[in-house]
Amino acid sequence: MKEKLELMLVSAIEAMKNATDEAMLQEIRVSYLGKKGQLTSIMKGMGSLSNEERPIVGAVANRVKDQVSETFEEQLKSIKSSVMASRLSHEKIDVTLPGRIKTLGTKHPVTLVTEELIEIFSSLGFCVAEGPEVEQDFYNFEALNIPKDHPARDMQDTFYINDDVVLRTHTSPVQIRSMLKQKPPLRIIAPGTVYRRDSDITHSPMFHQIEGFMVDENITFGDLKGILTTFIHECFGKKVGVRFRPSFFPFTEPSAEVDIQCVICGGKGCRVCKNSGWLEILGSGMIDPEVFKSVEYDSERYSGFAFGMGLERIAMLKYGVNDLRLFFENDVRFLRQF
Repeated sequence: MKEKLELMLVSAIEAMKNATDEAMLQEIRVSYLGKKGQLTSIMKGMGSLSNEERPIVGAVANRVKDQVSETFEEQLKSIKSSVMASRLSHEKIDVTLPGRIKTLGTKHPVTLVTEELIEIFSSLGFCVAEGPEVEQDFYNFEALNIPKDHPARDMQDTFYINDDVVLRTHTSPVQIRSMLKQKPPLRIIAPGTVYRRDSDITHSPMFHQIEGFMVDENITFGDLKGILTTFIHECFGKKVGVRFRPSFFPFTEPSAEVDIQCVICGGKGCRVCKNSGWLEILGSGMIDPEVFKSVEYDSERYSGFAFGMGLERIAMLKYGVNDLRLFFENDVRFLRQF
């Protein structure tokens, strides 16, 4: 066996030194030292040796294995050096060529509007809160005075996960979660993604809203008008006209929709505002006492207002975008404008 091992050593070293590339060298190493290689095959005969011969042959086998491994490493290093030298002598870089220009990304217009609105309302003392997009029916509907048989549920075009779990249709569930966690006074805004089964040039099945509400003692509709008028003037300019129109929402009473003077025609009338001179931008109202019951607030002591708006709607008005779908198509030509 010793003779076989010595012959294998000579053969392996010679084969490795004649290897011309790394793949060939690896193949030679496996053929000699692999699990099914020559060394393993020779060592299978150890069982036929006497007790005195086994340690001697074992020592020879270890020496042979070490020498083959050392030869492999040396030859591998030599091959890699040769490859690098060859590349350096043949490959060249033309340093006079112009560099590759790295294109810079920009913030999405909806992100820009979200950040601007958060900054405006933060300056008015509002804190930012968040909630889950997959929401329980209780927070999305029941606690907001929209029971299962309420016709307003049809207006929401809801995506149902099951009977009690939905993709939230508005950010108002954050209002309920916040009031259940904290006692008044509260002044909170909640931006986030919402979902409704609707899709055309002015609607998307996934879009963004920002909900805001304020609860304390002696909060009036005048506070609501003051906060929202200040917000609109900060967002669209102090010269923009503002009007409040009576409306209905299950979770506010009284309720109002808020319009601004058309930013396209300046109130003169155009196709965008349907020649009315006004554009609706948000819904608002005083929080219904039924909502306070759901969160165990004393409606005799506390009052509050809430409002909500679509962020894409605000972005369309601010940037003159005429198709909501542009926000979601990821067209770089569109996004680069921001």
